Amino acid sequence: MTRAIVIEKTGEGQSASLSDITLPALAAGDVCVDIAYSTLNYKDGLALTGAAPVVRRFPMVPGVDFSGVVRESRHPDYKAGERVVLNGWSVGEKYWGGLAESAVVRGDFLVPLPEGLSLRQTMILGTAGYTAMLCVQALAGVDPASGTVVVTGATGGVGSVAVALLAARGYRVAAVTGRASETDYLTRLGAREIVDRADLSAKPRPLATERWVAGVDVVGGEVLANVLSMTAYGGTVAACGLAGSMDLPTSVAPFILRGVTLRGIDSVMCPLPARRAAWQALAREIDAAQLDTIAREVPLADVIDTAADFLGGKVRGRIVVPIHPELETG
Repeated sequence: MTRAIVIEKTGEGQSASLSDITLPALAAGDVCVDIAYSTLNYKDGLALTGAAPVVRRFPMVPGVDFSGVVRESRHPDYKAGERVVLNGWSVGEKYWGGLAESAVVRGDFLVPLPEGLSLRQTMILGTAGYTAMLCVQALAGVDPASGTVVVTGATGGVGSVAVALLAARGYRVAAVTGRASETDYLTRLGAREIVDRADLSAKPRPLATERWVAGVDVVGGEVLANVLSMTAYGGTVAACGLAGSMDLPTSVAPFILRGVTLRGIDSVMCPLPARRAAWQALAREIDAAQLDTIAREVPLADVIDTAADFLGGKVRGRIVVPIHPELETG
């Protein structure tokens, strides 16, 4: 038996509860992991509230990522006692996820704990930090001296880590937020300019005044369309989210008149070599002192009540869920 958040189908839709469940047999995966830390992500918020049809099978244990210690393994790459990280691969949607005391998963979904990061630090980064690194890597050809890089949704998980990573690489970062009260937080992460989200929420023009040479977008919709219209000639924008909208009300103008590149970033099914490289880059580049700045801990018992904060735009940085933190030193 293991304690877990469980989402079940009901006549009215779905319900979520903290319950004792029986783990599936190891044949359902090939590695059993005792979970040290998990997190709450925007996708988990959608799953737990039922605001979007994220969950594809019921009952479902949500939680798109976790870190922990292998208890038992039939996978050739992992043995009992090894420390591992998991994110993506439709875990928490199609396969039981990390908001539980233990999980049985496919070994091919795991990544060894990156050297230099603790179990807790990997989950402060989690899916959001890993996605942010994929975005930053997509902008690797942009010269830091060439101009400003914009980051939308900058106070969220992906945005916060992206601001910190880009600033550490020497870029001048413009952080977009709808909360002026978060200016000090974003400045501490390395932002040099704060952009009011309202500036990017109006109906986009095909082309607007050039304001930045590249960008990381987690919002979609009119915000992304405005970012594209304001990107300089030959610039690149990495898009990884849809917190605002799945729509993209733009034209071909930024692409055929300014040669702008829109790079789509998929973190869920990203192949293992690129996934491992991103985690290794995070271990090398992230300022460990900044991690506590962006982290807030929420116990497993409070996860369901906290999930709605994502939909209300009340989340800053990363929400970490300690489950068996004693595994860090055990």
